[in-house]
Amino acid sequence: MSQRTLVLLKPDTVRRGLVGEVLRRYEAKGLTIVAMEHRAIDAEQADAHYAEHVEQPWYPPLRAFATSGPLVSLVLEGDEAIAVVRALNGATDGRAAAPGTIRGDLSLSNRENLVHASDSEESAAREIALWFPSLA
Repeated sequence: MSQRTLVLLKPDTVRRGLVGEVLRRYEAKGLTIVAMEHRAIDAEQADAHYAEHVEQPWYPPLRAFATSGPLVSLVLEGDEAIAVVRALNGATDGRAAAPGTIRGDLSLSNRENLVHASDSEESAAREIALWFPSLA
């Protein structure tokens, strides 16, 4: 079943020059880039994206990180894209992520963990509408 999912290559990915490496992994798996934009976001956009976390005590540092520099937002499409992208990304905490995953190979942090990906069809629809309204 073909699906679309939102992926964010977070500011640490851009800062470390890993955008090409991360995109290469998604494309090598057979996923198609439907839309992509290099942009900076403000606190309002971060709050809208992470709406379910805004009240958490750990959210302010996450917001500061998300707004600390440019990121790359993209929509990927492919067979079971949501599950495939999440498997490629690896566990949220890069220190615990399996070798061979993006986070397992390239991240040593829980917060600065390189990538975000939608976790369900519902969140993919919400997030794609937020980041790429023309695709909604």
